[in-house]
Order: sequence, then C-alpha cells, then structure tokens
Amino acid sequence: MEWVIAAVIVVVVAILGIYVWASYNSLVALNRRVDEAWRDIAVQVKRRSDLLPGIVDTVQGYASHERAAFDSVARARAETIAASDATAASAAENRMQTAIKGLFRVAEGYPQLQSSQEFLRLQSDLAATEEKIQASRRFYNGGVRELNSKVTSFPNSMYSRRAGIGQRGFFEVSSLAAISEPPRVQF
Repeated sequence: MEWVIAAVIVVVVAILGIYVWASYNSLVALNRRVDEAWRDIAVQVKRRSDLLPGIVDTVQGYASHERAAFDSVARARAETIAASDATAASAAENRMQTAIKGLFRVAEGYPQLQSSQEFLRLQSDLAATEEKIQASRRFYNGGVRELNSKVTSFPNSMYSRRAGIGQRGFFEVSSLAAISEPPRVQF
C-alpha cells in the first residue's frame, strides 16, 4: 500500500514539474516573440527615419522658408531613433505623426512639388512604411497582451518575475486618427 502512495506522489510531482517546465518554456517563447516583434518595429521606424531626410530635402527645395516644419520633423526623427522602450516610442510616435502631417501640409501649397516624381516616390515609400509600422505595432501589441495575461495569471505569476519575465508596455499612440491612414498629400 505504501508503494501506491509513493507512486501517486511521484506521478503528481512529475505532472506538476512537467506543467511548470512547459509553462516556463511557453513564457520564454512568448517573451522572445515580443522581442522579435519589437525589433520589427525598430526596423520599420529606422526605414522611415531614413526616408525622412529625402522628403524634407525635396520639400525644402520648394519651400525653404518653412523652417519650423523641417525642424519639427528633425526633432521627431531624433526622438523616434532614441526611443528605447514602448513608452518612449509611443510618445515619440505621437510627435512624429504630427510633424509628418505638418510637413505634408506645407507640401500641399506647392503644386510643382506635388507633381515631382521624386516627391511622389518618396511619399509612396513613406506610406508603405507607415503601413508596415502599423502592422508591426499590431503584432507587437498582440504579443504583449498575451504575455501580460500569462505573466499575471496563476501559477505563472509565482515564478515569472524570478525568471526575469515581466509585463511589457504597449506601443500605443494617443490619437488613433493620427495613424488611421498613412500621411499623404491630396491631389
């Protein structure tokens, strides 16, 4: 009879061990997926940052007196490049969207600029990049939502912090209208 009790205890401990092991591996995999999603956002933000000087130079060729719009884009670009986490990136993204919209508002006043092939190509590249940023943002936020849910649920909450896996911040923008469609000039 004692061997049956010992066998049951061994089986229960084994099941609990397997559950904790599988749960921990799931958290680690999810944490890595969130890291990967953040890197995707960083790549797209870098791509946009690489496009902006060309757009600014093109607009500046036609509207060199609009210094405030150009300075705003330069400041916002520097902030987005320097952002190291989702909270800082969210704030920088809000300023970037405002700066880009201001730059394109300036461009609307110059019909020659609007018909420039170089400007149209850069604008198209920027719109495609903005769409990729939005897709990457949705993927990242989905992963963060799942990770945060698992990290805070029992029994994962008992060991996730000790394992170095904690909640993550969402990559949000304060104005959904600011990102509802990529910036573009209306012809």
